[in-house]
Amino acid sequence: MSKTSTESVNTTTITSPSASTAPNNTATIFNPAKPAMAKEQGSSDSSQPYHHKANHNQNRSIVQSSDAASTAATSTAPVSAAPKIGFVSLGCPKALVDSERIITELSRDGYQVASDYDGADLVVVNTCGFIESAVQESLDAIGEAISKNGKVIVTGCLGKEAEKIREMHPAVLAVTGAHAYDEVITAVAQHVPRPNRNMDANYDPKIDLINEAGIKLTPSHYAYLKISEGCNHRCTFCIIPSLRGDLVSRPIDNVMNEAMALKKAGVKELLIISQDTSAYGLDLKYKTSFWNGMPLKSKFYDLCQALNDLGIWVRLHYVYPYPHVDKVVELMGEKKLLPYLDIPFQHASHSILKAMKRPAHSENTLARIKAWREICPDIVIRSTFVVGFPGETEEDFQCLLDWLVEARLDRVGAFTYSEVEGAVANDLPNHVPENVKQSRYERLMALQQEISAQKLQEKVGKTLMVLVDEIDSDENIAICRSYADAPEIDGHVYVDEITDQVKVGQFLTVTIDDASEYDLFASYQGEH
Repeated sequence: MSKTSTESVNTTTITSPSASTAPNNTATIFNPAKPAMAKEQGSSDSSQPYHHKANHNQNRSIVQSSDAASTAATSTAPVSAAPKIGFVSLGCPKALVDSERIITELSRDGYQVASDYDGADLVVVNTCGFIESAVQESLDAIGEAISKNGKVIVTGCLGKEAEKIREMHPAVLAVTGAHAYDEVITAVAQHVPRPNRNMDANYDPKIDLINEAGIKLTPSHYAYLKISEGCNHRCTFCIIPSLRGDLVSRPIDNVMNEAMALKKAGVKELLIISQDTSAYGLDLKYKTSFWNGMPLKSKFYDLCQALNDLGIWVRLHYVYPYPHVDKVVELMGEKKLLPYLDIPFQHASHSILKAMKRPAHSENTLARIKAWREICPDIVIRSTFVVGFPGETEEDFQCLLDWLVEARLDRVGAFTYSEVEGAVANDLPNHVPENVKQSRYERLMALQQEISAQKLQEKVGKTLMVLVDEIDSDENIAICRSYADAPEIDGHVYVDEITDQVKVGQFLTVTIDDASEYDLFASYQGEH
């Protein structure tokens, strides 16, 4: 396959499928807010595409087509008289799940999802407040919604800064914080009353139903499953606990019921997300619940075992390198989970990790990674790193580079440290000059590019199972992912000379023919 094919598909702007190709149970949306800055997504050259987004941005916006929204609700009789709500969702997958839940509940109340600002009776903007550029992006999105529609409700992480939002945008109708589902729905109903569906001749309660899995803003073959909210850690550069609170885990039967509903809806891959996945159940004291007649503890390992029994791909995100993760890696070695771990190491220098107040900062992470690879040789590890943290010396940074050389991680994203209002790290001494931050960032990414290219080259000649995300009919190419690739943040596998029988959401068997720095190129062997 010609590698030039990546130029047309491998971009940093997050887009969604068109309405005509929207899969079932999927609300399709496009992003009116500007894309995240290139360096937050891991590219040392803003003109070049790069997969490894540091913040796992999953930006979504107003639905491109009301047909896609009605398909998402599995409705064959759209309610023509229903008021329409526009939705802009910014930030990480955890925020995306919040948006999905709000849209699902609004749809159950009889609202439709608007196709554009002009067609919306009101617009909800779900914001991000993780880093300063995300704050600005959220404020810009609010301003755009106000200028193009006028009736705007704000929710999400930036909602914690209600005064800042109202000062800049006094026209907003209401502001709520993160995962405030009931508050958002109440505010919507206050300004756009719930429709009386009994007054609409087109409404048939027997067929106008929401799938048990709810409306998803991802393609129908994969979905994010949020197992907990909040975080007990107090990292000095992070304000997530002040935005989303302390750890609150969902009971395991609740999680498994949603996972089963998603499988029944056709989902082939579950992406497990939270603020601290490996701490799951700690706040519940690992309470035992019953699911399918069997007792299950609300505990990380027990959850992984139960999810394996569903017989679909399960991918773990936001895991901290605690010793008890070793047992989960054993499940991966037994091919009971995808051998993939997303672990935000953030740095390697002990002095910087201590200043960051990172959990497990005293752990010998290189030894742990080595042990994991002995247990599961195929394991893929992705991580993110902060460069230019206050007090970071050249020696600290070199420690990080040396660590990366030895660790040989598969996927890496990085971003330069920036002050976030309310973060303790703002008050630390010896802030690093911007030009030094940028230089270190570029050095790190150049090194990781070499490592990534080497690791992917080792896959040439191997046979892999891949999941189809998109079809490029003009080029006769399937754009896929292997077990090593999470959607929207990692690489792709481009499969050449596919047949007409290949569809989005199918598993294929392919042989790897070539590799670039971030992607693989393969020939089609058949359906798995």
